[in-house]
Amino acid sequence: MARKSLVEMVADELLDRIIAGEFPPGTSVPGELELSAKHEVSRMTVREAMKTLEAQRILSVERGRGTFVNPLTRWSSLEAVLRAASEGVDDAAAAVQLIELRRMLESGACELAAMRISDVDVQTLQGHVAAMRAAHKINDVAAFVEADLAFHDLILHASENVFVAVLFEPLHRVLQKRRTQTSRVPEIQAHAIDHHQNIANALETRDPMKSRHAMDAHMEQTLNDLKTYVLEAQVSPA
Repeated sequence: MARKSLVEMVADELLDRIIAGEFPPGTSVPGELELSAKHEVSRMTVREAMKTLEAQRILSVERGRGTFVNPLTRWSSLEAVLRAASEGVDDAAAAVQLIELRRMLESGACELAAMRISDVDVQTLQGHVAAMRAAHKINDVAAFVEADLAFHDLILHASENVFVAVLFEPLHRVLQKRRTQTSRVPEIQAHAIDHHQNIANALETRDPMKSRHAMDAHMEQTLNDLKTYVLEAQVSPA
């Protein structure tokens, strides 16, 4: 792996501070002099690092006022957005939007898969559901998440659309973290098992619309469960 330049290192460290909530959206970041002193680099290096984050629409420069952090919805770097979704301290909006993205892509992928999936893949899907049931009984969250991810990954590849698989590959790390977070809740596990079974059964019929609707219902339930068991629990008083 190539060694990062000083510009990249300064940009990464400033992005880390933004993601950690030190500089929330709408607030200004420190000036060149302060950042150059902190990182022990030249002001030119800091200026180039700021330009890097500005090009990714993470920062906006307002002449005469300073440099400000943009809301996550304006960022244009997929890598930066994924870092924020995975590591951010206030990531409720990103969690919801991730499910919205999955709903759009995975429902369509499931519709395509119904027309292209093999008998062997259908049986493998049923095996993943059985593995989820077994993990649920003994509260093995890691095994549950592994079977869950494998189930969805198989459907994405069964769609035989190369763009779908390429789009989802960078999301894997974030999805794994999200699944581990939500799958600690037994009720969410139970809901997921029922919906995964419905999806597998729909795909077995090779009915595209039935399969699409089954995946869409799963995504809707996933979003509802996230709001009910995770996000609301985070804001409830102890």
